[in-house]
Formats: sequence, structure tokens, C-alpha cells
Amino acid sequence: MGVTTYNQEFTTTVAPARMFKAFILDSHNLMPKLMPQSIKSIEFIEGDGGVGSIKKTTFHEGTLFLVGSHFKYLKHKIDALDAENCSCKYSLIEGDVLGDKLESISYEVKFESTDGGSVCKMTSHYHTKGDFELKEEDIKDGKDKAMGMYKIVEEYLLANPNVYCEAKCAC
Repeated sequence: MGVTTYNQEFTTTVAPARMFKAFILDSHNLMPKLMPQSIKSIEFIEGDGGVGSIKKTTFHEGTLFLVGSHFKYLKHKIDALDAENCSCKYSLIEGDVLGDKLESISYEVKFESTDGGSVCKMTSHYHTKGDFELKEEDIKDGKDKAMGMYKIVEEYLLANPNVYCEAKCAC
């Protein structure tokens, strides 16, 4: 088994705490509402959202998930969660998105403050089966999907400035 690592960054004018709450902490409620044509449901099948929890995302049959791929479901396990610092680690542990070449994918996500917004720094570790070597073009579709989901959440938060905003939040 080999491991291939890729980094990507997304910037936004939305505060890090709001992005973290929407994109990470409440994604199981928000994503099916924002993408009902693609996501049928997201539910915790183990745990309540804390470390060790397993979340299953089910896609509508016959629909394309954002850009171009037919998937039925996937499962993520939450490996680490630090809401105070807007960071988490989770792993894609099961689902047809892994195909026959990937064992799992682990992600590290951190939202950091910038002048007038935040930057999301994401590191993805692709754990391959056997001696398969993953190239960046092999994961372009997944990176495009991540960016598409990020933009959908960003647009929703910009259109709804009081959503996921607490009194202490610099909204």
C-alpha cells in the first residue's frame, strides 16, 4: 500500500467559525438541503458527531454527484475534531468512490482567519491498494467536487449572513 498526499486551499470572505460549523459540524443537516438533487441523506450510523463517529452519505440513484460521477454512498469516520481551532481530521473508509485502487482517503481540514475572511487548508492522503501509483490527474474529479461543495456552502452563508453565527462570531 502506498500513500499519495495532495494539498489544496480555498479562500472566502466568510469567517472561519461559520465555515467550520456549516461545512464540518452541521454538514449532515446542511448538505442534503443545499444539494437535494444529489444527496439523499447524511446520517450518523455510529456516534453523535464526535471523534469515532461514522457518517453515511447516500446519493440519489441515477443522479450525478456534482460533476460527472455516479456514486451510491460513502462513509466517513471522524478521527479528530477541534471546534475551537476550526480543524478536523476524517477518513473516507467505505463507498464506491474508492473503487478498486484505493483503500481509504484521510483528510485534514483547517479553517484559518485571513483579512476579511478565511482560508480552508485541506490535505488529502490517498491510501492505495497494492503498488498502484496515484497521479494528480487521477484525483482531479474529487478535487473539483470538493471545490464545488465548498462554493455551494460559501454562497449559502454569504446569502444568509446570520446563519451559523453566534454573538462571539466575527460575522
